[in-house]
Amino acid sequence: MKSLRYRTANLNDIDNLISLINQAYRTNTGASWTSEQDIVAGDRINHQQLLKSLEQKNFSLFVAETLRNKQSDLVACIGLTFQQNAVEIGTFCVNSYWQNQGIGKQVLEYAEKKALEMFPAFNHYEMFVLDARTELIQYYERCGYSKTACIETYPTYANVGQPLIDLKLQHMTKSVIK
Repeated sequence: MKSLRYRTANLNDIDNLISLINQAYRTNTGASWTSEQDIVAGDRINHQQLLKSLEQKNFSLFVAETLRNKQSDLVACIGLTFQQNAVEIGTFCVNSYWQNQGIGKQVLEYAEKKALEMFPAFNHYEMFVLDARTELIQYYERCGYSKTACIETYPTYANVGQPLIDLKLQHMTKSVIK
Protein backbone atom coordinates (compact mmCIF):
# COMPACT_ATOMS: atom_id res chain seq x y z
CA MET A 1 0.00 0.00 0.00
CA LYS A 2 1.22 3.45 -0.87
CA SER A 3 1.56 6.09 1.81
CA LEU A 4 -0.87 8.84 0.89
CA ARG A 5 -1.34 12.35 2.19
CA TYR A 6 -4.91 13.67 2.16
CA ARG A 7 -6.13 17.23 2.12
CA THR A 8 -9.13 19.26 1.07
CA ALA A 9 -8.97 20.42 -2.53
CA ASN A 10 -8.65 24.15 -3.10
CA LEU A 11 -8.99 26.54 -6.01
CA ASN A 12 -5.30 26.13 -6.90
CA ASP A 13 -5.99 22.46 -7.63
CA ILE A 14 -8.68 23.03 -10.26
CA ASP A 15 -6.56 22.59 -13.41
CA ASN A 16 -4.79 19.50 -12.05
CA LEU A 17 -8.09 18.03 -10.86
CA ILE A 18 -9.75 18.55 -14.24
CA SER A 19 -6.86 16.73 -15.89
CA LEU A 20 -6.95 13.93 -13.30
CA ILE A 21 -10.71 13.41 -13.47
CA ASN A 22 -10.96 13.49 -17.26
CA GLN A 23 -7.93 11.23 -17.63
CA ALA A 24 -9.12 8.69 -15.07
CA TYR A 25 -12.71 8.52 -16.31
CA ARG A 26 -12.24 8.78 -20.07
CA THR A 27 -8.94 7.17 -21.01
CA ASN A 28 -7.58 3.67 -20.74
CA THR A 29 -3.87 4.13 -20.13
CA GLY A 30 -1.22 3.18 -17.64
CA ALA A 31 -2.36 0.45 -15.26
CA SER A 32 -6.04 1.35 -15.61
CA TRP A 33 -8.46 -1.50 -15.04
CA THR A 34 -11.68 0.35 -15.76
CA SER A 35 -12.66 3.32 -17.87
CA GLU A 36 -15.63 5.00 -19.53
CA GLN A 37 -13.64 5.49 -22.73
CA ASP A 38 -15.73 3.11 -24.83
CA ILE A 39 -19.13 4.08 -23.41
CA VAL A 40 -19.05 7.88 -22.94
CA ALA A 41 -17.52 10.54 -25.21
CA GLY A 42 -16.31 13.95 -24.12
CA ASP A 43 -15.04 15.39 -20.89
CA ARG A 44 -16.34 14.23 -17.52
CA ILE A 45 -15.88 17.69 -15.96
CA ASN A 46 -14.86 21.22 -16.90
CA HIS A 47 -13.53 24.24 -15.03
CA GLN A 48 -16.92 25.83 -14.42
CA GLN A 49 -18.48 22.58 -13.12
CA LEU A 50 -15.63 21.90 -10.71
CA LEU A 51 -15.59 25.48 -9.45
CA LYS A 52 -19.36 25.34 -8.85
CA SER A 53 -18.97 22.06 -6.92
CA LEU A 54 -16.17 23.44 -4.75
CA GLU A 55 -18.36 26.44 -3.86
CA GLN A 56 -21.21 24.26 -2.54
CA LYS A 57 -21.47 24.33 1.25
CA ASN A 58 -22.58 20.69 1.51
CA PHE A 59 -19.72 19.35 -0.67
CA SER A 60 -16.11 18.54 0.17
CA LEU A 61 -13.54 17.29 -2.30
CA PHE A 62 -10.45 15.56 -1.00
CA VAL A 63 -7.25 14.85 -2.85
CA ALA A 64 -4.75 12.09 -2.20
CA GLU A 65 -1.12 12.80 -2.92
CA THR A 66 2.08 10.84 -2.76
CA LEU A 67 5.61 12.13 -2.55
CA ARG A 68 7.97 11.18 -5.33
CA ASN A 69 11.43 12.73 -5.64
CA LYS A 70 10.43 15.34 -3.02
CA GLN A 71 7.58 16.32 -5.36
CA SER A 72 3.94 15.90 -4.49
CA ASP A 73 1.90 13.96 -7.08
CA LEU A 74 -1.89 14.18 -7.17
CA VAL A 75 -3.01 10.56 -7.54
CA ALA A 76 -6.70 10.52 -6.60
CA CYS A 77 -9.71 12.53 -5.51
CA ILE A 78 -13.04 11.80 -3.90
CA GLY A 79 -16.04 14.00 -3.19
CA LEU A 80 -18.54 13.90 -0.36
CA THR A 81 -21.95 15.53 -0.66
CA PHE A 82 -23.67 15.79 2.70
CA GLN A 83 -27.43 15.25 2.65
CA GLN A 84 -29.97 14.89 5.44
CA ASN A 85 -29.49 11.16 6.18
CA ALA A 86 -26.80 10.21 3.69
CA VAL A 87 -23.41 11.11 2.33
CA GLU A 88 -23.11 10.71 -1.42
CA ILE A 89 -19.71 9.65 -2.69
CA GLY A 90 -18.77 10.91 -6.13
CA THR A 91 -16.03 12.53 -8.20
CA PHE A 92 -14.02 9.49 -7.18
CA CYS A 93 -11.07 8.56 -9.33
CA VAL A 94 -7.51 7.35 -9.26
CA ASN A 95 -5.01 8.36 -11.92
CA SER A 96 -4.80 5.37 -14.26
CA TYR A 97 -1.01 5.17 -13.76
CA TRP A 98 -1.61 4.61 -10.02
CA GLN A 99 -4.42 2.07 -10.33
CA ASN A 100 -4.12 -1.59 -9.34
CA GLN A 101 -2.08 -0.70 -6.25
CA GLY A 102 -4.83 -0.57 -3.61
CA ILE A 103 -5.06 3.23 -3.72
CA GLY A 104 -8.78 3.29 -4.59
CA LYS A 105 -9.61 1.20 -1.55
CA GLN A 106 -7.46 3.41 0.68
CA VAL A 107 -9.10 6.58 -0.66
CA LEU A 108 -12.63 5.18 -0.27
CA GLU A 109 -11.91 4.11 3.33
CA TYR A 110 -10.47 7.55 4.09
CA ALA A 111 -13.56 9.28 2.68
CA GLU A 112 -15.94 7.07 4.65
CA LYS A 113 -14.08 7.81 7.89
CA LYS A 114 -13.82 11.51 7.09
CA ALA A 115 -17.58 11.66 6.44
CA LEU A 116 -18.23 10.23 9.91
CA GLU A 117 -15.95 12.83 11.49
CA MET A 118 -17.54 15.71 9.63
CA PHE A 119 -21.19 14.65 9.76
CA PRO A 120 -21.85 11.86 12.28
CA ALA A 121 -25.67 12.08 12.01
CA PHE A 122 -26.10 10.30 8.67
CA ASN A 123 -27.01 6.61 8.39
CA HIS A 124 -25.74 5.49 4.97
CA TYR A 125 -23.36 6.21 2.14
CA GLU A 126 -24.66 6.28 -1.40
CA MET A 127 -23.30 6.56 -4.91
CA PHE A 128 -24.38 6.28 -8.52
CA VAL A 129 -22.43 4.07 -10.94
CA LEU A 130 -22.92 3.62 -14.67
CA ASP A 131 -24.76 0.32 -15.08
CA ALA A 132 -22.48 -0.77 -17.94
CA ARG A 133 -19.44 -0.64 -15.64
CA THR A 134 -20.15 -4.04 -14.12
CA GLU A 135 -16.54 -4.44 -12.95
CA LEU A 136 -16.85 -1.21 -10.96
CA ILE A 137 -20.19 -2.24 -9.47
CA GLN A 138 -18.61 -5.53 -8.41
CA TYR A 139 -15.69 -3.63 -6.86
CA TYR A 140 -18.06 -1.49 -4.79
CA GLU A 141 -19.98 -4.61 -3.75
CA ARG A 142 -16.69 -6.03 -2.43
CA CYS A 143 -16.32 -2.77 -0.47
CA GLY A 144 -19.72 -3.33 1.20
CA TYR A 145 -22.04 -1.40 -1.12
CA SER A 146 -25.28 -2.91 -2.43
CA LYS A 147 -27.30 -2.14 -5.53
CA THR A 148 -30.74 -0.71 -4.86
CA ALA A 149 -33.85 -0.84 -7.02
CA CYS A 150 -33.27 2.82 -7.96
CA ILE A 151 -31.98 3.20 -11.50
CA GLU A 152 -31.86 6.66 -13.10
CA THR A 153 -31.39 7.83 -16.65
CA TYR A 154 -27.99 9.10 -17.72
CA PRO A 155 -27.84 12.89 -17.11
CA THR A 156 -27.14 14.13 -20.64
CA TYR A 157 -28.35 17.58 -19.52
CA ALA A 158 -25.48 17.83 -16.98
CA ASN A 159 -22.75 18.16 -19.62
CA VAL A 160 -20.75 15.20 -18.27
CA GLY A 161 -20.22 13.50 -21.62
CA GLN A 162 -22.41 11.89 -24.24
CA PRO A 163 -23.21 8.20 -23.90
CA LEU A 164 -22.10 5.99 -26.77
CA ILE A 165 -24.42 3.19 -25.62
CA ASP A 166 -27.65 3.07 -23.63
CA LEU A 167 -26.59 3.98 -20.08
CA LYS A 168 -28.34 4.18 -16.76
CA LEU A 169 -27.13 5.15 -13.29
CA GLN A 170 -27.23 2.34 -10.74
CA HIS A 171 -27.82 3.58 -7.19
CA MET A 172 -25.74 1.84 -4.52
CA THR A 173 -25.75 2.20 -0.73
CA LYS A 174 -23.78 1.10 2.29
CA SER A 175 -25.03 1.31 5.86
CA VAL A 176 -22.91 3.23 8.32
CA ILE A 177 -21.32 1.15 11.04
CA LYS A 178 -20.77 3.32 14.10
